[in-house]
Amino acid sequence: MRKAGLLLTTVLLLTVLSAGCINSNSAGNKETLIIFHAGSLSIPFQQLEKEFQNYAKENLNVEVVFQDEASGSVKAVRKVTDLHREADIVATADYTLIPQMLVSNYTDFYVLFATNEIVIAFTDKSKYADEMKAHPEKWYEILARPGVTFGFSDPNQDPCGYRSVMVMKLADLYYEKPIFETLVEKNTNIYANGTHIYTPKEIELKTNKVVIRPKETDLTGLVESGSLDYFFIYKSVAEQHNLSYIALPDEINLKDFNKANYYGQVTITLGSTGKTIEAKPIVYGVTVLKDAPHRDLAIEFLKFLLGENGQRVFKENHQDFLNPPVAFGNVPDGIKDLVRVEK
Repeated sequence: MRKAGLLLTTVLLLTVLSAGCINSNSAGNKETLIIFHAGSLSIPFQQLEKEFQNYAKENLNVEVVFQDEASGSVKAVRKVTDLHREADIVATADYTLIPQMLVSNYTDFYVLFATNEIVIAFTDKSKYADEMKAHPEKWYEILARPGVTFGFSDPNQDPCGYRSVMVMKLADLYYEKPIFETLVEKNTNIYANGTHIYTPKEIELKTNKVVIRPKETDLTGLVESGSLDYFFIYKSVAEQHNLSYIALPDEINLKDFNKANYYGQVTITLGSTGKTIEAKPIVYGVTVLKDAPHRDLAIEFLKFLLGENGQRVFKENHQDFLNPPVAFGNVPDGIKDLVRVEK
């Protein structure tokens, strides 16, 4: 009887354990995707990640948890190269940072997927806001007026920052006036020799007219609260936050692919990396790292980003998407149908 009872107990225990295993499998696995991305991608990526979580649960039987870190793109890349932090995906506001700093030690491919342009954003609280709206061609005169404050992100950490100062140098050429000297050199230790700009490793402010923050989205709240009058920002971010903004001429806004040679007259050397960057049309890049801890799942997310879902999400968030995206390097088979592969 004892043997029979022991056998019955064993059978019952195995049944319970078996049922537990089935329930565990049906609930799916939990995996974490680590993404380092540009601050200007925060809002579309938040939406995309939420939608991907639902997709992965229904189609991949995986519960995805995102460890999402927004920063300036240079800082995002340096988390990998300098701090040797583990990550699955890196997405930058300047695609050239990937071939310059991540290929080939950390990744062997990258994809160009979105575009943008630099605008000057403000609110009705900003000084001379009505005049800025009525006469946007006077933007540099308004920014130079006593009592008016403006900001841009740190060129050493963020592409929007170095693009902003390059826009002001391009404005010298377009308007044939010393706009860079008036707005940048008189207020910071950033300086230019001809059309080449130098950003010291430690940026110093000479006046309280200019505000600089690590990434472009750090300035949004300052403008919304009225403590900062104007800032240089991507058009998509201005739209996402319902800010007023003025569009700049195509000759200086880094939007027009046909003006790449014109933009290229201006270059900047960053004190943070020692790299020299040429002004060019704004194009975002993304890659999955070679040693990504969840590489297969990261490729699935990349497919989601580059396909119809990503294009829709970016359109909803006022950012232009390349159609098709353009890929370079050892492109994974999983995304080849979604991109144009270039050598």
